Amino acid sequence: MLLKFVVQTFVRSYIVLLLTSTRLLCAQVTSPPSLITGHRGASSVAPENTLAAFNKAWEVGCDAIEGDFRLTADGKIVCIHDSNTQRTTGIDKVVSKTSLRSLQALDCGAWKNVRYAGETCPTLGQVLLTVPPHGQLFIELKTGPEIVEPLAECLQNSSLPTSKITLITFDENTAKKCRTTFPNIRIHWLTYFQHRKDQTPTWVPSAEQIASTLERIGADGVGLQARRNVVTKSFLSQLRNNGVTEFHVWTVDDPDDAIFFIREGAFAVTTNTPAQLRQHIQFP
Repeated sequence: MLLKFVVQTFVRSYIVLLLTSTRLLCAQVTSPPSLITGHRGASSVAPENTLAAFNKAWEVGCDAIEGDFRLTADGKIVCIHDSNTQRTTGIDKVVSKTSLRSLQALDCGAWKNVRYAGETCPTLGQVLLTVPPHGQLFIELKTGPEIVEPLAECLQNSSLPTSKITLITFDENTAKKCRTTFPNIRIHWLTYFQHRKDQTPTWVPSAEQIASTLERIGADGVGLQARRNVVTKSFLSQLRNNGVTEFHVWTVDDPDDAIFFIREGAFAVTTNTPAQLRQHIQFP
């Protein structure tokens, strides 16, 4: 009898332990999926917005890449953040007043590291070609609505499915034009937070203001500056209560911050350090 009791107790304990382990495993599997997105590619190690940076991002396991795009003087779409080339080439040329050929004659890689010397300013078409079958692309439009027509032509000539693309912009008019031109492409309006002393709300835009803007321009979601003191559980709850169901965050290099946003259901987490982030976001 004693042996039977011991065996039964052991079996019950084992079953409880097994069920507990299974629940923990399920928690890992069902954690909200988010796209780990290379900000301007893997820009912590390779020169931002170059093919080297984007290819490195795919190499280290990014789910998506994000790049900044502008128009050249001859109407081509190129990948560069600033309105001029001074910071990344050492030569001051205004992108919108310079031809594609002249821009691509500049060295966009040596400033980062000598081994990247010769990297050029890629076109959107060249960036699209780097995206693997599993990958997605965030196209940040750094200009006004004038970029939308050339963008439509470029995307029409690309084999990348539009379901793999998210258009992002701070400019409301550009977002509106994108909405009418690309009814089936995801659009996120970008915003950052400003502190207003002695005003309510203290930080703007508020969740209600964001929701109102998205409704006005027809965007699918919002790209939030990743300020943990502003983008809290409460703030995200307010967004959802106001009908905003999709958000991504930029720019997140701290693993704890990334885990917070992922657990809160972020569509994507944009980072300069995708390799390091990838190593730390395995849920316990």
